[in-house]
Amino acid sequence: MYQRLFLSLALLFPLAVHAQKDRQYVPACIGFYNVENLYDTIDSPDTDDAEWLPGAPKQWGAQRYRKKLAHMARVIAEMGRDVHPEGLFCLGLCEVENRGVLEDLVKQPSIAERGYRIVHHDGPDRRGVDVAFLYNPKHFTYVAHKAYPLVDPADTNFRTREQLVVTGVLDGDTISCIMAHWPSRRGGEKASQPRRFLAAQLGRRIADSLLARDPDARIVYMGDLNDDPVDASVRRYFGTTEDKDVASAKKFYGPMYELYQKGIGSLAWNDSWNLFDQMLLSPALARGHAGGYRYYGTRVFNEEYLRQQDGNFKGYPFRIYVGDTFTGGYSDHFPVYVILVKDAARP
Repeated sequence: MYQRLFLSLALLFPLAVHAQKDRQYVPACIGFYNVENLYDTIDSPDTDDAEWLPGAPKQWGAQRYRKKLAHMARVIAEMGRDVHPEGLFCLGLCEVENRGVLEDLVKQPSIAERGYRIVHHDGPDRRGVDVAFLYNPKHFTYVAHKAYPLVDPADTNFRTREQLVVTGVLDGDTISCIMAHWPSRRGGEKASQPRRFLAAQLGRRIADSLLARDPDARIVYMGDLNDDPVDASVRRYFGTTEDKDVASAKKFYGPMYELYQKGIGSLAWNDSWNLFDQMLLSPALARGHAGGYRYYGTRVFNEEYLRQQDGNFKGYPFRIYVGDTFTGGYSDHFPVYVILVKDAARP
């Protein structure tokens, strides 16, 4: 259950993957991480951040905030380093309070030299948490972004995370990354399910709008979906297939399905694993339509130091808090990343 996913990718040179004697491939890694309550220590009157203040029971002060930042940066620094020495070229995030915490994050010593730039839009979520996007400008050139609110027609007071689309050029290939954090299962899986259906339908409309402009659009839909790869929200309402050879404009490729079937998860609850953190790929990325980057593999980044080492929750993701008790960990989710490759230019 706690097995690590090993990939056959072997780097012999900083920018080339040798899969065959006569061919070289250039790799790129795109990740997603639910950083679990990355709040600053300042009271924001327009959001419900009362529990994340120095005077609250959690005693969320500057020292603990700095530790959280250092831990998140360590994970970001190490993700994808088994594929490329510069690690992640792009990273989607969720549960960030504001742009300020992202600015503090990218300045952390372990990742500062990469010069990650930020795309963030302050959304309507009542807790004040948003999705966001970081990119290495050496490999990704920003073009545009747009945020889409999720609306529940049955409840005009409903406020939750937006879905954020960022389009840019990844080492010569135009690509769109869509970050999402679907409504939680609070109140029960079945009772809360309709809102995840709405989130899936919104994501599908966003993807369809990109595909309408370019049928070969390279799209990565990523996020904490609060559902597994086999659930109806993902398979039916968004539209996915576990077979990349049959991926189409109506069926994105879901590479996490195979991991889920093997018992690999990104979070644990009641002694079972879920794979809520997912990367879904358009057919052009799944199979490499029109050349350029294409899918190679995916991984749940579940290193030993990210796991609880003892107690009743041994093996679970190592959180920074359990209730109001500070444990000094990382997040209640393991991050994930997808590996893309394209043919290297011949000399």
